[in-house]
Amino acid sequence: MSFVWTIAEQYRGTLKPVSFELLSRGRKLADKLGTKLASVLIGDGVGEEGMNELILRGADEVYSAQDPRLADFVCESHALVLARLIRTWNPSIILAAATSSGRTLMPYVAIKVHSGLTADCTELDIEEGTGNLLQTRPAIGGNIMATIKTPDHRPQMATVRPKSSRPLEKDPGRAGRIISVPVTDDLIDMRVKVLGYRKDAADFVNLEEADVVVAGGKGLKKAENFALIRGLADALGGAVGASREAVDRGWIAYPHQVGLSGKTISPDLYIGAGISGSIQHLAGIKTSGTIVSVNPDPDANLHKIADFAIVGDAFRVLPAIVRHLERRKSEAK
Repeated sequence: MSFVWTIAEQYRGTLKPVSFELLSRGRKLADKLGTKLASVLIGDGVGEEGMNELILRGADEVYSAQDPRLADFVCESHALVLARLIRTWNPSIILAAATSSGRTLMPYVAIKVHSGLTADCTELDIEEGTGNLLQTRPAIGGNIMATIKTPDHRPQMATVRPKSSRPLEKDPGRAGRIISVPVTDDLIDMRVKVLGYRKDAADFVNLEEADVVVAGGKGLKKAENFALIRGLADALGGAVGASREAVDRGWIAYPHQVGLSGKTISPDLYIGAGISGSIQHLAGIKTSGTIVSVNPDPDANLHKIADFAIVGDAFRVLPAIVRHLERRKSEAK
């Protein structure tokens, strides 16, 4: 049976965390199909230690296509490499991250190999009896969840939201094979040259990488009350998030939105205040380490999945938490 593949991402010779998140997804699918899991690494500078970590975290094989000309992500060249690998090995399933590079590469490759692609998936499973990949993603502005399958073409291709799953722990007992893939001149598209990178800091909110996220919702009643959220986030050294309701009301900018129609996050600590907990919002925070809910409604959905549910008024609870943190900080001096 054909393998399940995941696409590893690297930057300047260092594997990105999403490479390991994808392996946890791929491992479950491969086990259900009774096949092997391979990680495809296209880039340059990733050493044996990095490739071995892919194996320790779930891969049975690593296809390493490394060359200085592939160090920077250029869609045309990376697509030529991946398309050749697909034609050579005929994988059944390919998973990539729904990052800027994954969202660029995968549709380009899907056209080249005449296959389908489901973007921005939140859940993946195998259909009993057929072995088809069931790909679940938000649709109609995040108001429904659609499950899609592509029974007539292979490979089945999907992009998965970063932070929607946690990496597997390293298993020192795992062994695998690293296969070096030759990079020939015909795989390099010389029409595109990377001159450099420029950071766009406008409205940038790095919620995905934050260890602590404090989010506010409709229960805050107006934009000015997000000062309570910012105050607690500052006290905890965290980032500010928001529900879709709060963003739609214009209380805070879209880059802060958490949920299926915003950002999927996995902080060590998530605090949601004045958020009832729609399905879309809960799906965006489900892999958080510890979830704290603050809401006066004891039946709020967020309370049901929270590790600590505070049934109370955010206008009283949040200032009390900030005062407690400030007192502890002053006592520690």
